[in-house]
Amino acid sequence: MASNDEKTVKITPGYIYEEPGDDLDEDTQRIIVSDADNVLAEMEAALDEIAEDHPRIKPKGDSASKSLEDLRALLQVSLAVNSSLVVEDILQVVMKKAIELLSAERGFIMLLDEKGTLQFKVAYNLSKESLMEEDFKISHSIVNQTASSGKSVYTSDAQSDERYAKQKSIMELHLRSIMCVPLKIKSKVIGVIYLDNSSQAKLFLKSDLYLFELYAQQAAYAIHNAGLYDHLLDLKQYNETVINNSPVGIAVIDSHYNMISINDAALAILEKNKEDIILFSPKEQATRFLELVPENSVSKWRQMVDTALSTNQPFEDSRFFHNTGYEEKVLTIKISPTSKLPYGGDGLILVIEDITEKVIMEKYVILSEKLVARGEMAASIGHELNNYLTIIANNSELLSLNLDRDQADKARLNCTQIIDSIQKMKRFTDGLMDFSKLETEVVSYDIKLLVEDLLFSIKAQSRFKNVMFSVDVAADIPSAQIDVGQIQQILVNLFNNAADATQEQMEREKENSDYKRKITVSAGYDREKERIMIAVADNGIGISDEGLEKLFLPYYTTKESGHGLGLVNCKKIAKNHKGDLIVSSKEGEGTVFTILLPKEQDKSVD
Repeated sequence: MASNDEKTVKITPGYIYEEPGDDLDEDTQRIIVSDADNVLAEMEAALDEIAEDHPRIKPKGDSASKSLEDLRALLQVSLAVNSSLVVEDILQVVMKKAIELLSAERGFIMLLDEKGTLQFKVAYNLSKESLMEEDFKISHSIVNQTASSGKSVYTSDAQSDERYAKQKSIMELHLRSIMCVPLKIKSKVIGVIYLDNSSQAKLFLKSDLYLFELYAQQAAYAIHNAGLYDHLLDLKQYNETVINNSPVGIAVIDSHYNMISINDAALAILEKNKEDIILFSPKEQATRFLELVPENSVSKWRQMVDTALSTNQPFEDSRFFHNTGYEEKVLTIKISPTSKLPYGGDGLILVIEDITEKVIMEKYVILSEKLVARGEMAASIGHELNNYLTIIANNSELLSLNLDRDQADKARLNCTQIIDSIQKMKRFTDGLMDFSKLETEVVSYDIKLLVEDLLFSIKAQSRFKNVMFSVDVAADIPSAQIDVGQIQQILVNLFNNAADATQEQMEREKENSDYKRKITVSAGYDREKERIMIAVADNGIGISDEGLEKLFLPYYTTKESGHGLGLVNCKKIAKNHKGDLIVSSKEGEGTVFTILLPKEQDKSVD
């Protein structure tokens, strides 16, 4: 700025900064007071001369029409000021209209920043041209007083006004009439509007100040609203950026399944393109959420969404198996009711997270732990069997020597040792295969999770590559007290047998191109008997009547590489859970194995 008083000034509530020259000596004050009447007389004489420039000071008989003109002018500028929500545009309009309305030569708008410091925002002259920084010469004492007190400052002739006549800016610019009014929101000052004139022919009147104050009140709210709009716009953009960059899928739908919003992560999980999604608006039909999910899982998604809508309570599925047709994903889904959607009404927020990799890693960890345990168990078994074999080997050598020496008693003892060791080995191996002797861990477990989790694990195996799986788990099925690992062992065995049966059937029906390998898993609950039923059905070769009679006998098998103990152990596991494993089959058409389990165990599994 060109002068010392052209600076940024810190405003402190309750304190008015004074410029050098504001403190007048007593002689000067007496002179000003004595000349006050003459000054007022001269001003009154000048009113008639400038009446044409200021119609509000015409005779009282015409005051009503002039008041109406003032109100009309105020309405027009108010409409112009409120025609935008961009702060910079508002400030420009406010300044131009203020100069136009009050025929001011210059005008400035200053706003308080976060630190309470007045900052120049816009400046114009009578020609409505922007002023350069070197033209920013104003009375800082006046703007500081207005900002601090929240009250307007008005002088019709600053050259003769004892409050301002000695100020440097007043003298250098030959300023005569000045008006500075606060921009206030309720009682809070957000800035000031400053107008001045250097011409005696363009003096501001008291009525100008009243009109200016009304205008400033309208302008303050317009500036404030524009600021709020900018803040909301920034907040909206920030939220959209955060949501779009979130690794978790987020989608919002209304009560009619219309898409309100969806982020990139949700599109990736559902394997959809943004260009294919039409978000809801009053002017066009929106994409419905159920159109984004695979056809084979629409009923499951609808059930979850309808549950949250009907109960108005959050719904959660910690492990949802989502088959896109190309791959199967494991998702966690959280659905929360929400209100006041952008176009009105209620809806739901869906938070979807792809935890497929996490589940796979968990399974690898569990598998590695099992392999380690099996390795330790194998070492223990090998050590135990090796002890027996050593005894047998030693006694066999001694038996041969004792026979050559005709030492029958010692040979007889050798035979006894050999037979005894063999019997111990048999008891040991029988114990290994007897699951009723194994330690079990019974927990209350979700049957739906048990089935779907296991299917997710085995579908990747080559033996199930061309098998169509169908799952039907009743919605009201309760959790059951089971040893999860052992029940999974039954299911794995049944799935493997079903895959082998369907593979053999497909080979038999090579000429039948319509044949598809199918395995159906269903689960339900018998409330009367309080037991859970898990059925594994296939459309394989089936089992003959003779085979059904021998099916659960040890070492019976129809497979070349089978050992005949798989179903025997499965039956033992079911019995061990106070349940059963039953079978029905028709040769050439397929087989159904059904696991029957009580909901609760009377006591710990033996």
